[in-house]
Amino acid sequence: MLLDFDKLGGLRTALIALVALVCLFLILPIVFIAALSFGSSQWLIFPPPSWTFRWYQDLFADPRWLYSALTSLKIAAIVTVLSVVIGFLAALGLNRGRFPGRDFLRALFLTPMILPVVVLAVALYALFLKLGLAGTTLAFIIAHLLIALPFSIISIGNALEGFDRSVEDAAILCGASPWEARLRVTVPAVSHGIFGAAVFSFLASWDEVVLAIFMASPTLQTLPVKIWSTLRQDLTPVIAAASTLLIAFTILLMIVAALFRKGRKA
Repeated sequence: MLLDFDKLGGLRTALIALVALVCLFLILPIVFIAALSFGSSQWLIFPPPSWTFRWYQDLFADPRWLYSALTSLKIAAIVTVLSVVIGFLAALGLNRGRFPGRDFLRALFLTPMILPVVVLAVALYALFLKLGLAGTTLAFIIAHLLIALPFSIISIGNALEGFDRSVEDAAILCGASPWEARLRVTVPAVSHGIFGAAVFSFLASWDEVVLAIFMASPTLQTLPVKIWSTLRQDLTPVIAAASTLLIAFTILLMIVAALFRKGRKA
């Protein structure tokens, strides 16, 4: 290897220290938010004077917070299913298709990953206003699907790259129809890519705030929008409690994805 970590000498210690500092920089805000959510002060003061579960009780006792969380969960679940299905079909076509404009179409599908989210949000908001969809669940689903779909196409596409298509051809030779072979042979073989696509699609919708702000209405808000709107009105520790639960759920999904990948490799 060009660089052997064990032979770097003093540089190895410097690299370890640098990585530790970067990790600390990334983790400390999460730790602070979690600590503030258990603080007894009615303001966001660190360190907290004492500890309490009061803000979590207030959070779960407020139907507006619960409704926002359920709205986020419902939209993210629908977006995940649509993203995986459409992403699988798109990845299949882009991976196996040989047609003019394939590379352009691939780039078009991945555009939402590089386009500034606020630009996409303004464009969609103007479109949905004309169509009368502003502030509806359908608008949320379409907007979140646009940013989730690239993750599915990349994840499933990479899995298809490593799949031996001759196995699918053998199933067809044994009497299966082309789509039966894809569903019963290809899909299980690329299940790790599909699972990764589902996790990232869910998180893309679950954590999205910029698009959600433009799509929201007074009666329809996702959890990130509820946190943002409450933050502008009052710095209550309930916000820290909601943020902590949001982060915890996201971390839990990432751990499940990591365990699934580890199990696949084993």
